[in-house]
Amino acid sequence: MTAIDMYTPKLLKLYRARKGALGQDMEALLERLEERTTDIVNHRRTAALEGLPVFLRENPTELFKKCNETEDGTKGVSVGILYVMEDIIQTTSPMIQNIAVVLEEVVVLEDVPDPSTALAYLFGLLYALNFSYPKNLKYTFDAIQNLFMELGSGCTQRVLSLKNKLL
Repeated sequence: MTAIDMYTPKLLKLYRARKGALGQDMEALLERLEERTTDIVNHRRTAALEGLPVFLRENPTELFKKCNETEDGTKGVSVGILYVMEDIIQTTSPMIQNIAVVLEEVVVLEDVPDPSTALAYLFGLLYALNFSYPKNLKYTFDAIQNLFMELGSGCTQRVLSLKNKLL
């Protein structure tokens, strides 16, 4: 968490500077962040992590999935963080009811307090169980490994470029 907190302001600044080039996903993420008025530190950390796949030109919905309370959101998820939302029909802006870690279409951890903790658990499980990173999230997990966890000696050119921008 310390490394995430250290890089969060720099990542958000980088996201804001490049939001036009990064498309609608990044703009929506930054707009949601600006609307937050409580628990700002946690929301900034979450925005920094959710923006990482967007910045690295990967699909953020491959890592961060959303589903309603009444549906099974694990279908087709090999690795991910699942946000279980309250029923959308009842409100216009649904709240997160539960955060879960999914491996091989199975919820392995649930009731995780926040997305950054869920991502740390997910990375720890992948690392401890010696799972390969999903190909469609290769750069995101490489960034988590090399930037936040400071594990390993080498990283991809794309992540190295991000690391240099943050230093």
